[in-house]
Amino acid sequence: MNTSTMATTLPNTWHLRRVADTAAKACLICHKPSSSVLITPNNKDFFYVCPVHLKDRHFCSPIIDAEEEAAKRKAEAMEKEIEKVKKEYEEKQRRKKEKKKDESKDREKDKDDESKDDSKKTDADKKDEKERDENIDAIKKQSTSTSASIDDGPRIFSLHKNFYQMRIDRMRNIEAAKRNRQRLQDPSFFPSAPSGGL
Repeated sequence: MNTSTMATTLPNTWHLRRVADTAAKACLICHKPSSSVLITPNNKDFFYVCPVHLKDRHFCSPIIDAEEEAAKRKAEAMEKEIEKVKKEYEEKQRRKKEKKKDESKDREKDKDDESKDDSKKTDADKKDEKERDENIDAIKKQSTSTSASIDDGPRIFSLHKNFYQMRIDRMRNIEAAKRNRQRLQDPSFFPSAPSGGL
């Protein structure tokens, strides 16, 4: 089988997957136990590799996924929005305190009339605060769920040509060994014994 047909069956696209620490196996490069696995999309080939090697530009290059980038930008926008809401909330709280100070001065003048209005305002203020807190909590939950689904590093890689050729050669050797085992099991593969006399 030539390299071009082998290359079509083994694309140079590798997805990073994680396995449990108990299932860790030797890294292809340094032979230390690793729980990170690079696997092809068609599941034809896989190998274990340390996360440190994924950052090595001589081993592989990350393939930037447009969906992941969009999700990261969305998460960053959410963080900015949370900060904006927090600032607005703090500003409103500061204004309320200033109003309450002004009102307290007026209350001293008209305690009886103001006490009735004040109880109504504080109830409305408490409801507004609860709504704001619920909105902030909802935004935080949404941002943490999106950030939890996003890994910090890239998830798709392409191997550099030497390492990719090593994987192709390995696949070729496995197929050749399989063909040889099948040939050895076939009785017609061996020559027959001579049937004549001397």
